[in-house]
Amino acid sequence: MTLDEIAYNLLNSFRGGRSSQDETISIDQIKFNIKHYRAVFIRRDYARNGLVTRHLEQDLRCIELEKVDLSKCCGITLNCPAYRSVKRIPRTVRFNFEEAITYVGDVTGLKRFQIIKPYEVNYLSADKYTGKNVKAYMIEDYLYIINLNADFVNVRGIFEDPEEASKFTDCNNAPCYTDDSPFPMPMDMVQAITQGMINGELRLLAGTFSDTSADRSQDSTNSIPQNNQQDNKKD
Repeated sequence: MTLDEIAYNLLNSFRGGRSSQDETISIDQIKFNIKHYRAVFIRRDYARNGLVTRHLEQDLRCIELEKVDLSKCCGITLNCPAYRSVKRIPRTVRFNFEEAITYVGDVTGLKRFQIIKPYEVNYLSADKYTGKNVKAYMIEDYLYIINLNADFVNVRGIFEDPEEASKFTDCNNAPCYTDDSPFPMPMDMVQAITQGMINGELRLLAGTFSDTSADRSQDSTNSIPQNNQQDNKKD
C-alpha cells in the first residue's frame, strides 16, 4: 500500500465510508501522524524482538562521496582526508544504542563496511588486524568513510520519514521513493496505526470547530450555520 492509500483508507474508516467535499481533516496531517506512529511502533517492536523486517527498510542506492579534510575549523587543515556523503542521510528511527542504518557497503549491496562511533577513529591505528579495513561513521547526518578510495557507496536503513528517500536517485536518475511507491511498513502495523488514530488524533480533530467566519478564532456552536447544525443532528 502507498501512503496515500493508507491515509485515505484511514479517513474513510473514520467517516464510515462516507466521503465529503467539505472534509475538514487534512490528509497531510493524517500522513504526518502515520509516519509518527510508524516510527514509534518500529522502535517498540525492535526493543521487544530485536528484529528488523526487510519491509521497513529503504535502499538509497548510490550515495555519492566527496573527499574532505576532517578539520571542523575554517581555514585549518589537518591533512587527514576522508570521504563524506555529498547529501545528508535521512534521519533514522531511534533504536536502542545504535543507528537504524542496516547496511553501508559497496555498490553491489553485498560487501558490508563496519559502522563505528566517530571517536573510535582515533584508535584505528592501534588496531593491528582490522585498522586498515573500511569503516563508516555518522556526524550531523553526513556519512563518513575512511580507508576507502571510491566515489559511491550503497546505503540502506529504516528512516523516520520514508519520503526523504525521494532526494536520492538510482542509476537511471529515478527517485528512490515516489508517491506511488509502496510505503515501507508491514500490513499489521497499518491495522495498529488505523486503530490508534481513530481512537485518538482523528477523534480530537473531528471534535474541533473550524473558523468559517474568517475572524481568526474558532467558531462556537452558535456561529455554525443552521443547515450545518441540522446535518450534525441527523448524523
